[in-house]
Amino acid sequence: MVENLNSLVKQNADALIIHNTAIPNERNEEAVQEASTAIENSLKTSLSGGNVKEVANLFNGTGENVAASPVTQQATGTFMDRLQSRFGLNVQQAANIANNLIPTVLKRLVQKTADPADNSFNIQKIFSEVSGGKTDGLNVQAMMTKFKGSMDKDGDGDVDLDDLKAFFTGNGGVVDKIKGLFK
Repeated sequence: MVENLNSLVKQNADALIIHNTAIPNERNEEAVQEASTAIENSLKTSLSGGNVKEVANLFNGTGENVAASPVTQQATGTFMDRLQSRFGLNVQQAANIANNLIPTVLKRLVQKTADPADNSFNIQKIFSEVSGGKTDGLNVQAMMTKFKGSMDKDGDGDVDLDDLKAFFTGNGGVVDKIKGLFK
């Protein structure tokens, strides 16, 4: 995954890193690596911190709401800090690069994992790598599909208050809905 993630960052880093005069050309590869590491570490931190739902919600969508994800926000913040401390960028320069690159890369990552014709990223392998192998033996894709399909009542790619409201106001009474939870 790491090599493919680096490649994905490079594909989206032309204007932000490669052709950016604030980052010396000889350090472009290092900046790309920092972006990849920020994304990978954010996924790892979320999973190891018990925030599996955050990661699942990120990959259950189409990538349209990726910027609002806590995973994206953490990776963006980490990358901003690294751009400032390692490359000497000011806050505005670092924020511009991080706020444009990280969400774009994560959106593409989500889209690639959802595309059955694209085998460059596999959700099972991503979860396995970022969890340190703790998800090996679990069918992550099936679990995420079931989670999304059973609770995402409004079909927007997440499970939120609107879904809960739809759950209780749809066909059948409240008692039937509650009984259905325990079957």
